[in-house]
Amino acid sequence: MNNRLVPILIGLMAILYIFIVPSEPLAIKVTFKLIPMGLIIFYAWQKLPASNGPPLRLIVIGLFFCMLGDGFIAVSFVAGLGAFLVGHLFYLTGFLKMSRMTKLRISAIIPIGLYSLIIGSQLVASLSKAENDALVIPVIAYMLVISLMALSAILTGNRLAIAGSILFVISDSILSWNMFVADIVYSDVLIMATYYSAQFLIAGSLTSFREAAGDTAAIPEPIAKKTF
Repeated sequence: MNNRLVPILIGLMAILYIFIVPSEPLAIKVTFKLIPMGLIIFYAWQKLPASNGPPLRLIVIGLFFCMLGDGFIAVSFVAGLGAFLVGHLFYLTGFLKMSRMTKLRISAIIPIGLYSLIIGSQLVASLSKAENDALVIPVIAYMLVISLMALSAILTGNRLAIAGSILFVISDSILSWNMFVADIVYSDVLIMATYYSAQFLIAGSLTSFREAAGDTAAIPEPIAKKTF
């Protein structure tokens, strides 16, 4: 499939799901929700090198678990949260294997930590107030993992991975705030627009990771020639 066609299809299917597909029946809604992620995984798979790319394959596995989370969360919040957590662990591991630490990048732990502390404390307070104490530990664990995932993306220095991870944090922040703290206007649109954008950018980062490693084997011939 043409490399330019897949991103167009991803965008069209994401718009279709966000703005057109009705919330009922649930099975139809979930199916259309998964289609953009399936296309994003295909898009990422196309960018994998023929060999010697274990860290990049971890990113694709992370995308797959996030797609599972998309389906699970429609019937069970905890199951969906668990699948996303596993997905972030794969992202985290893959990014760490490609990280290049500098003092500036490591310093990102300060704003990430402050943001997580502020959002997390409000979420825990709201969960406790609503007597949803059973969700406190899963939510804290998830926030810790997604924060570490964002930091690991920053440590790679890859702009697409960094932008994608930050958008993922924003998407989940809107989701959790809307669910547990206060209603957010147009939350559904904001959540899914930032989410699909995040996943697309993370998938797109595989090309620059591969090029940084000096692997042009999977790049179309005209593009590969331009790199010399």
